[in-house]
Amino acid sequence: MDPISAVSEELAEIEGQINDIFRALSNGFQKLEKIKDANRQSRQLEELTDKMRDCKSLIKDFDREVKSLENGNDANTNRMLNDRRQSMIVQETINVGTDTSAALKAQTEQMSRVVNELDSIHFSLKKASKLVKEIGRQVATDKCIMAFLFLIVIGIVSPNNKDIRDIPGLAPPAMNRRLLWNRY
Repeated sequence: MDPISAVSEELAEIEGQINDIFRALSNGFQKLEKIKDANRQSRQLEELTDKMRDCKSLIKDFDREVKSLENGNDANTNRMLNDRRQSMIVQETINVGTDTSAALKAQTEQMSRVVNELDSIHFSLKKASKLVKEIGRQVATDKCIMAFLFLIVIGIVSPNNKDIRDIPGLAPPAMNRRLLWNRY
């Protein structure tokens, strides 16, 4: 028979619940290390934190029950109960530390992914900026070419331009050209 069961069935029940939570926390922390998705890690951490709150509440209940039974027990029983309580507190402290460490690890990994995304965005922005500058230069070059072509066309087509010789094989430009729709 468990020594705590001999002292109080309620203490034994509380201790059993605490031990169940400690096992669940241990399994939860092992699962957490295997999870790579930040959202799933966050949910798992919330679940573990809730279990730790429950455990803390049960440890307080255990402590209250130990204090209520303290006067009716001998010194060895009180020492054994206090040792169990201290052991639970130490285990709870270890679990909080593990939870904190896991949360920090998950956040560090998430920050690393964010930094990588920012680097990728920065690189993309640099490439886009270079591309915009190149397109701007091409547009400016195209506009210059179009302006020169416009000037050439104006110089060639101008009816007052007598310096341009007729091109052999082509008829000279008609000076008094009438459009078809003006005939009628």
